[in-house]
Amino acid sequence: MAVLLIGGTLGGCARVRTALALQPDDTVTGEIVIATPQTSPDDKGPAITLPPDLASDVDVAPYRQEGYTGSVLTFSKLTFNQVGQLSTVAGTAGENVRFALRRSGGRVLVTGTVDLTTVSVDKADFQLKISFPGSVVDTNGEEDGSTVSWTFEAGKVGDVTAVLAYADPGAPSALNWTLGLAGVVALVAGAVVLLARRTRNPPVRPPGR
Repeated sequence: MAVLLIGGTLGGCARVRTALALQPDDTVTGEIVIATPQTSPDDKGPAITLPPDLASDVDVAPYRQEGYTGSVLTFSKLTFNQVGQLSTVAGTAGENVRFALRRSGGRVLVTGTVDLTTVSVDKADFQLKISFPGSVVDTNGEEDGSTVSWTFEAGKVGDVTAVLAYADPGAPSALNWTLGLAGVVALVAGAVVLLARRTRNPPVRPPGR
């Protein structure tokens, strides 16, 4: 997401498309395209520098489509915090981007701001899509089933807001709660029966003749 601002350092002629898929275990799989209009057969597009901590977790491959050339970054099983670290790919341009994924109980909060006020409109293509395994509670993006998308306009500031609902993977499941409660009840019942056997009065016997 944060690499959207790399277009600001490329004079506005850029394509930056980010697609994130949130997983039930609160990890993120995604793809980021960073490209500029091809100027020559040898043009490889903008240089990409990955954070050292993510170098082994993000694959970088050449990208050439529709007259654009650059790179496509793919990754899987990144944490919410690791996705935020991708801002360094954009260098100083990433400082104008705020983006966060945060878990709050059964909700995942998506917040962000993309400042493209210094980017010209010439061939500017900035997009973000997020898919997830749940439902949308609230968003300022465009909903399409389990996907929310935003298209950012050059020369403007774009806000990203979404509240997504799906189960917290760290919370005990209903089955675990049920089994645990059943176990406690069984232990208590067993203890009561054992105590009753130990404390009950012995049977009365008639006196011997």
